[in-house]
Amino acid sequence: MAEEGAAVPPQAKGSWSSFLKSIASFNGDLSSMTAPAFILSTTSLTEFSAYWAEMPRLLVAPAAEPDPQKRAMLVLKWFLSTLKQQYASRNEKLGSEKKPLNPFLGELFLGRWDDDVGVTQLVSEQVSHHPPVTAYSIWNEKHGVRLQGYNAQKASFSRTINVRQVGHAVLHLDAYDEDYLITLPSLHIEGLITGSPYVELNKSSYIVGSSGYTSRIDYSGKGWVSGAKNTLAASVFPHGKEKSKSDVLYTAEGSWTDKFVIKNAKKETVESYNAKTEPKTELQVAPVDDQDPLESRRAWRKVAAAIQKGDMNTTSAEKSIIEESQRAMRKQEAAEGKEWERRFFTRAKSLPTFERLVKEVPYGSLEIDQTNGAWVFDQEKASAAKPPFSALSEKLLKEGR
Repeated sequence: MAEEGAAVPPQAKGSWSSFLKSIASFNGDLSSMTAPAFILSTTSLTEFSAYWAEMPRLLVAPAAEPDPQKRAMLVLKWFLSTLKQQYASRNEKLGSEKKPLNPFLGELFLGRWDDDVGVTQLVSEQVSHHPPVTAYSIWNEKHGVRLQGYNAQKASFSRTINVRQVGHAVLHLDAYDEDYLITLPSLHIEGLITGSPYVELNKSSYIVGSSGYTSRIDYSGKGWVSGAKNTLAASVFPHGKEKSKSDVLYTAEGSWTDKFVIKNAKKETVESYNAKTEPKTELQVAPVDDQDPLESRRAWRKVAAAIQKGDMNTTSAEKSIIEESQRAMRKQEAAEGKEWERRFFTRAKSLPTFERLVKEVPYGSLEIDQTNGAWVFDQEKASAAKPPFSALSEKLLKEGR
């Protein structure tokens, strides 16, 4: 993670100061703002879905556990292990948090992990642009483990950038016909003044299992007087027993970017995790030239190359080509009374699993008005989907793009 005292590059101090002033006076969704060059990412938000499964063995571990209480604990361990990858891995790789590329409607990111637990596959698709919503499905057929969900981010400014994540994920274990509803943590951005922003999680999130056990995770960070960065405290308990300390089955404590331990009711350590040493499986994606034009790394490669060079004129020009093309398509669709056809996902009229399990979450609601619908992976569409994925793909391929 970037140090709090890291300096803004001298040549960027003016643009960074202007950016901070713009944030403070901005009304609306902050994701639409253009950040200074040194804080831009070359990665689209559609790729962020991959952070759920960079350690497939932890994802599938609950499927091999016959005891339902231990399964709930292993689901908690897996979820906690994903947090660093989702919210802090870019700090270590890039020096600070970067503003990701805003995906276009229909953008795809496809990949797979191959390791000793078999093949784990990923499909991520931008299913809405206004508001921006990414849907994803991750599955391992060998172990019968399936994760799917969707999310949007609502960003606002109040002394810092605050982000409320809208949406949820559901983990399904075929062997036990068991579901786990996963709510998403809120976050805010620290380090804005120094120009080395990083993510800090806050408030609470939940994992609610259909077997009768719930996990609550509380997040905290470094305060003015006390506390430490990236701190977590979690507990596993039977449904309806959140406020009963005597009913707690497991607890987890530590840091989501470093180490945490899980203890049973007897205070005995039963699981531990070290984010710095846990090996990860490399995600495999098709070579860029072999990708569909709608796939993230092919679609954004000219923009990404320009950002890497610090060439903001080319960055702006290449982004404009994509954005203008999208506007033209939306205008044509509106004129024809049509809507963009999603490749892998569809809107659901209801989500029975969510509705059943969210009752254990104090603040839970679907908020479909914030996500342009409730999105589910469509197996029939997925079975039929083959590149080129749309008429637009065929057109772009003919144009050599």
